[in-house]
Amino acid sequence: MRIARTVVDGHARIVVKDGSTVRLAPIDHADDALAAIESARTGVAATWPEIDEARLQLTAPVAGAGKIIAVGLNYVDHTAETGIAQPERPLTFAKYTTSITGPTDDVVVPDHVTQGVDFEAELTLLIGRRCGGATPATLDDVAAYTVANDVSARDVQFGDVQWTRGKSFDTFTPLGPWLVTPDEFGDPSGHRIYAEVDGELLQEDDTAEMIFDVPTLLAFISDGVTLEPGDLILTGTPAGAGGFRTPPRYLQHDQVVTAGVEGIGELRNRFVYRSRLAA
Repeated sequence: MRIARTVVDGHARIVVKDGSTVRLAPIDHADDALAAIESARTGVAATWPEIDEARLQLTAPVAGAGKIIAVGLNYVDHTAETGIAQPERPLTFAKYTTSITGPTDDVVVPDHVTQGVDFEAELTLLIGRRCGGATPATLDDVAAYTVANDVSARDVQFGDVQWTRGKSFDTFTPLGPWLVTPDEFGDPSGHRIYAEVDGELLQEDDTAEMIFDVPTLLAFISDGVTLEPGDLILTGTPAGAGGFRTPPRYLQHDQVVTAGVEGIGELRNRFVYRSRLAA
C-alpha cells in the first residue's frame, strides 16, 4: 500500500493507493499519513472515492515530524570517497523539521550563506508507534518507507564542525513521493538507490551496501531515545555526491536533481538561488 498527500481545491488531502486504484480521503479525514494507514488497515479507506492518479499534485507525504534523525557515512564507497575512517558505530545528526518540502517543489538555496550545495539520495523510515527508550526499536516499529534528498550546504556543514545547520535550511529535505508500507516494500536491504543531476547519473548503489543496516540503525538510534509516531530516520547516502568529486560539483541555479529508491519512486526538485529569485 502507498500513501501520499495531495492538494485538491486548495486543501491538503490524503490519498491511498492499493494496486492501481487510488482513493481520496474525505476532507474531514485527518491530514495524517499514519491515520491513513490505520484507515486502510480497518477497511475504511476502501469506501473512499477513486481519484485519477494523473490529477494528483503531490506534496511532502508527512506534514511535519517531531524528529528528523539522519545518519552519515553509512555506505562503504561513500565513506571511502570522503577520506574519513569508517565509523565503528552509526554517526547521527539532526535536521530541522522546517526543512521538509515536497517531491517536486523547488529547493531554495540561501546563496548569501552558502555556495557549496550538494545532494544526497536516502532511503527514509517513518516511525509508526512510540518505541525505543528502554527497549530498542525494531522493523516492526516502521510504518512506511520513503525517499529523501538530504540537501547539504557543505561549506556550512564543515565550517560549523557540527552538521545540523548546513543540513537544515528551509526546503533542504525534499521528501516523497509516496510512503510505502513494509508489506509492499519488503526487506529494506536490496533496493537500488540513485541520484541524477540534469539527467546525468551521479549516485547509484544498493541499500544492501549500508555499513549499518536498518535494524541496526533502529536499535542504535532508539537506545535510550524514545521515538514517536511520525518521526523520520534518514539512513545515509551512497557515493557520488558532488562535494566529494574532483573537482567538486556543487549545484548551480536552475539545476534539477532526481533522487530515487527502487520500489518507492522519485523526487525531482529544481534548485534555485534566492538571489536570482529576487533579481
